[in-house]
Amino acid sequence: MKKMGKSRFSFSRKRVQAKTVEMPVVDPPPSANASCSAVVSAASVKAKKKTGARLWLRFDRLGQSERMECDKNAIIKRVSIPARDLRILGPVFSHSSNILAREKAMVINLEFIKAIVTAEEVLLLDPLSQEVLPFVDQLRQQLPLKSPSGTHEAGQRDIQEKEGLQSELPFEFQVLEVVLEVVCSYLDASVADLEINAYPVLDELARNVSTKNLERVRSLKSNLTRLLARVQKVRDEIEHLLDDNEDMAHLYLTRRQIQGQQLEALMATAASNSIVPSAPHLRRINSNFHSNASFVSFHSDDDDVEDLEMLLEAYFMQLDGTRNKVLSVREYIDDTEDYVNIQLDNQRNELIQLQLTMTIASFAVAVETLIAGIFGMNIPYTWNNVNGVFWPFVGYSSLACLALFLLILGYARWKKLLGS
Repeated sequence: MKKMGKSRFSFSRKRVQAKTVEMPVVDPPPSANASCSAVVSAASVKAKKKTGARLWLRFDRLGQSERMECDKNAIIKRVSIPARDLRILGPVFSHSSNILAREKAMVINLEFIKAIVTAEEVLLLDPLSQEVLPFVDQLRQQLPLKSPSGTHEAGQRDIQEKEGLQSELPFEFQVLEVVLEVVCSYLDASVADLEINAYPVLDELARNVSTKNLERVRSLKSNLTRLLARVQKVRDEIEHLLDDNEDMAHLYLTRRQIQGQQLEALMATAASNSIVPSAPHLRRINSNFHSNASFVSFHSDDDDVEDLEMLLEAYFMQLDGTRNKVLSVREYIDDTEDYVNIQLDNQRNELIQLQLTMTIASFAVAVETLIAGIFGMNIPYTWNNVNGVFWPFVGYSSLACLALFLLILGYARWKKLLGS
């Protein structure tokens, strides 16, 4: 293979130079990160395939958005998450449901929505998918465009950050609310479509048990099982967060960012005041620093997870209602199957009764055939010389066999082997 590679690049130098002259000159992107740039041409699509870059849609808290092509390393550096979290957003875990809290980001993988949310922006993977487009439109409605140059609005935003955003949900929870709303609405619509298609099919099966109707019900059950599993995964993930207050506290990215900034400011103040050579004054500053730091930690404990808990409980109840709808459809399917099985058992019993009746009749006819066979033999006996004995003998023997048939049939009814 090495020899073939050498022979491949041992062409004339003039041809290679001609190719390099014909290639267009592309200016480097203005951003400092060379592996994360805006999507503008088909050449970037080719580079995406070579470098492993994927298409992302970025929304900031001001409502501005842009499409980007970022590789794995660029995303890891940008949002400070481990590499295994990006594998969760990959195609291998496409049917899993996860809401993970990291130091500076929240990783969301719910159904078709795969996003990374920070306190300042949200990165959405594969934004051009048909299922993701409603989520993008909903984000644009929830995050109105604001001018970043407006000092008044920027000042208001800083005040809200300093106050802990008590008047409204933090940015990351607003995005999480949109994600849950879109996912729950999608699952609810899927269940509604399932109900519309399920009940007519089941009613038709109850009226007419045929191979075609049984195949339609089998396909319906498989779709219901998959849909129930999807609803259950999202519901279990929300329930897991509701059961753990610590995990919910880690999702408060804006609060943690503000507390980090306050702690840095306290450390900077303590470091600047520690230059004073007076030892008692330094001891007092250190005590003030520790008291302020303890106040920040106490304030973080005092700010509980009530807002997030209320948000998650609302969508948990909605998912629980969606799950109950799916379970009601499955119960209707089970009831229909029980009814069909009862019908089939009834028909099977009728066939058994008919078979028993035919067996009794065959036995009576066999007795008469035996009598006819005995007297049909070429054996001399006195009745051969009696005139007019044939028809009376046939009549009496037939009546005897009919009486035998009725006798056995009455015995079967008496034993309840045949229906009344």
